[in-house]
Amino acid sequence: MSVGEATAAFNAAYPEAGGIASFLGKVRPGNDVRALELTHYEPLTKTGMGDLARSALERFTLDGILAWHRVGVMVPGESIVLVAAAARHRRDAFEAADFLMDHLKSAAWFWKRERRSDGWHWIQPRSSDHQDRERWK
Repeated sequence: MSVGEATAAFNAAYPEAGGIASFLGKVRPGNDVRALELTHYEPLTKTGMGDLARSALERFTLDGILAWHRVGVMVPGESIVLVAAAARHRRDAFEAADFLMDHLKSAAWFWKRERRSDGWHWIQPRSSDHQDRERWK
């Protein structure tokens, strides 16, 4: 399913929502990045994503959420992740989308590496990613 199809299906699924907040993450160009590869262990990823979704639904007043994450090799400009939250009120939708991304950036069940001109390099979450997640405790 494409990003556009996922977004359209999510929108159609929640016609009573007052709004939908979303974030689309893409492979950034620059810094000699030729490709980005994300790998995962599916049983762990599915369980973790499900737990994260339940946490968001318990924490915020939502009609629904969407967390869509690609794996495999992507090139600069391609979409990596889409999160969306449907809610009666905008604040819940925005905060839920932010909550989802803060957790996906620092505590996700994916391994990430970049291909540059000198080979492949593993990517670790930045300290700011961990700090962003900590604010939700």
